[in-house]
Amino acid sequence: HRGRLVTWSEIALNVGLVLGFASGAVFYEIPADTAWRYMFGMGAILPTIMIFLALFVMPESPRWLVSKGQEQKAKAVLQKLYPPNFNVDQIIFEIKESIEREVTAERVTGWDMILFPTPAFRRMLLVGIGATVAQQAVGVDALQYFLVFIVNESGIETRGGQTAVLVLLGLVKLVFIFVGGYFFDRKGRRPLFFVSLLGMAAALVLLSVTFFGNNTNSTLAVCGLALYFAFFSVGMGPGAWLVPSEVFAITVRAKAMSVATFMNRVTATLMSSTFLTTATAMTYAGFFLLLAGVCIIVLGFFYWFLP
Repeated sequence: HRGRLVTWSEIALNVGLVLGFASGAVFYEIPADTAWRYMFGMGAILPTIMIFLALFVMPESPRWLVSKGQEQKAKAVLQKLYPPNFNVDQIIFEIKESIEREVTAERVTGWDMILFPTPAFRRMLLVGIGATVAQQAVGVDALQYFLVFIVNESGIETRGGQTAVLVLLGLVKLVFIFVGGYFFDRKGRRPLFFVSLLGMAAALVLLSVTFFGNNTNSTLAVCGLALYFAFFSVGMGPGAWLVPSEVFAITVRAKAMSVATFMNRVTATLMSSTFLTTATAMTYAGFFLLLAGVCIIVLGFFYWFLP
C-alpha cells in the first residue's frame, strides 16, 4: 500500500494549493492591494489548528518512545493503531531491534556512508536524491508560482478569469494524484514515471507552440497547462518521494531523506528564482521547449538508473 499512502502527502499539499488559489475568488470583491493581506492572514488558520491537534490529539511516535525507554507508553499508542487483542509486544521487539541496528551503523559510519558511500550506497543516493532533484528540474514549482504571469501572457487578463483558471488547474493537479496513487501499486513505479514524463514533455511542446508568435490561443494554453499538471501528478509528483522511501537503506534513510529534501528545495529555488529572467530572455515558447527537453533527459535518467 506504500504507493497509495505516499500520495496522501501530495494530496494534502495540493488541497492547500487549491485553497490558496480559491482565496482569490473569496476576496474577489476586495481591492487587490488589500486582498493579498487577507490571503496572508488566512495562512495562519490551518497552522493554528495543527498546533492544537499536535498538542492534544496526535500521539507521540512509538519508535521515539521506545528509543527513550518508555515502552509502556509506546505499547499504549500501538494498541490504538492495531486491532483489538493484537499482540503489540512483537512490534515493540521489532522496533527495538531496528533501533539497535541503526545505532550500531551510526557508530560505525556516521555521515561517512553519505559522504563517502560504497558503490551500492552510491547507487541508492544517485537514484533517491536524483528523483527529488528531477521533480523540481522539470519546472513544476516555477510554473505554479508564476501561473498568473503565464495565464496573463496567454491572453486572459481579467482578475476573475485568471482566478477561475488557477482554481481549475489546481483541481486538475489534485484529481490526478488519486489516479497516480491508484496505479502506482498496480503497474509499478517505472511505468508511471515514463508516462508522466512523456505526457509532460508533450504538454510543454504544446505550450511552446501555443506561445510562439504574437497570437496566443488562451484555450490551448490552459489545456497545455492542465495536461502538464495532470501528467505531473500521475507520476513525478508523488513518485519523487515514493522512490527515496523505498531505495534508501534504513541505516541511511533519515540522513539521505534530509539531503534529498534539501536538494529538492535548492532546485526549486533555482528554477523559480530564474523563471522570469529566463522566460523573458528565451520567450515563453523557448522556455517551455527547454523544459520539455529536461523532461526527456530525466526520462533517460530514470530509464538507465531507476530499478
